[in-house]
Amino acid sequence: MRVPLTTRDFLDRAELVYGDRVGIVDEPNQPAPSLGDVTYREVARRARAMQAALDGLGIGEGDRVAVVSHNAGRLIELLLGVPSSGRILVPINFRLSQEEVSYVVGHSGARVLFVDPELESSLKPVEAEHRFSIGEEYEQLLRFDVEPRPWSEPDEDATATINYTSGTTARPKGVQMTHRNEWVNAVTFGMHMQVSDRDVYLHTLPLFHCNGWGMPYALAGLGARQVALRKVEGAEILRRVEQHGVTLMCGAPAVWSAVLDAAASWEGEIPGRDRVRIAVAGAPPPSRTIARIEEELGWEFNQIYGLTETAPLVTVNRPREEYDALEPEERARKLSRAGVPALGTRMATSESGEVLVQSNTVLAGYWNNPDATAEALEGGWFHTGDGGTIDDGGYLTISDRKKDVIITGGENVSSIEVEDVVFSHPAVAEVAVIGVPDDKWGEMVTAVVVVAEGQQVTAEEIVAHCRGRIAGYKIPKRVEFRDELARTATGKIQKFKLREGFWSGSDRQVN
Repeated sequence: MRVPLTTRDFLDRAELVYGDRVGIVDEPNQPAPSLGDVTYREVARRARAMQAALDGLGIGEGDRVAVVSHNAGRLIELLLGVPSSGRILVPINFRLSQEEVSYVVGHSGARVLFVDPELESSLKPVEAEHRFSIGEEYEQLLRFDVEPRPWSEPDEDATATINYTSGTTARPKGVQMTHRNEWVNAVTFGMHMQVSDRDVYLHTLPLFHCNGWGMPYALAGLGARQVALRKVEGAEILRRVEQHGVTLMCGAPAVWSAVLDAAASWEGEIPGRDRVRIAVAGAPPPSRTIARIEEELGWEFNQIYGLTETAPLVTVNRPREEYDALEPEERARKLSRAGVPALGTRMATSESGEVLVQSNTVLAGYWNNPDATAEALEGGWFHTGDGGTIDDGGYLTISDRKKDVIITGGENVSSIEVEDVVFSHPAVAEVAVIGVPDDKWGEMVTAVVVVAEGQQVTAEEIVAHCRGRIAGYKIPKRVEFRDELARTATGKIQKFKLREGFWSGSDRQVN
């Protein structure tokens, strides 16, 4: 017997087994009216009402529904409900500029756009056939009086979501995640993180990011409580952990650095000690940060490695029993590796040292970009663009990034995209954008600029020029000026030479 694996399985099980249990604790501090505490039965009822509303708008199976929003209960509903009806959800990074959001909506062909009320003003020029604010407009749209049309032929190979990611080109690519991709990722991730119906999860990770790493699905299917957190702030995370009895969180290293900073002035015992476990990804954190998380917070540190194209789970590094007797520094060193392949994942490295992946979580393709798809999946392996080594125990260590991408605060930044914007300043003759090590962000977006002859420009003017043209996290936090940029004999800028001064003494070129 073969039954299609679809994201609907998670919501159906949540309603059947945990219907009376609070499934979502909505963010109270938001422009839209908060949903408050919502049971999984009510979550499922609201998801069906949203599906019926889309029926009424004539939005059919395979049509795209875009959403740009901070973390909130309604966003979790959309993640659970839209793909379950055979439609495709397009979660958009709320940090993107208006122009960038317009591109994603247009490129994906989204017929519906849901916008966070806080973003309504800045995104007003973004057009879609149907557009709604995720607040009172959303509530008025819901149709509780009719049953939605069922998905005519559930298909695990159908696209569930399209997640746009910055890569080696100036324009982001739309990563097609199938229902099978999402299902396998959620179940595998949930297993490796030992998620159960006793867990309380705090959404410190932006839900647009790889669909919250697939956690909303795993948590719903296993009956765990999900607490929405709209904006990440170290002290607020500690307060929510204490208030809700949080046991599990995911996020980039910058999140946990903020928590460590807040913990220094926290009055009383750190909440969640010996109870909270966290999963960290986006960049390999320094071993000293790992040691501080376990010693100062008393939280269990887990690291994963993955990409938007892998849903994201590729590797897992959990604190094994063999680590229990180790000194904190040695334990942290072992946990600083990217980890071993998740169940069902195979890894290898190419002759050039690029990490290659085979898994049921690997993307179906890039939306309307067959050339990029063929390149990424050449030879039956997904080419990650990351350089690394795999030891005899199967542990991966990331050492370099082959793609021209900077990861800052867990977000991908295309160097080329930033270079295009900086170069558009009339005083800039040449520019190279690189990532340099930073304790808070992992990597700091840095522009190395050659000023045009007869021109003058300051670092502050370069930064001001970038504002409004690209998302805030992409704007260079540091601008350095040079008389010339190192080049090859053919004229190509040698970014590795630019990085050398910043990464000297390090055994890797990523942070």
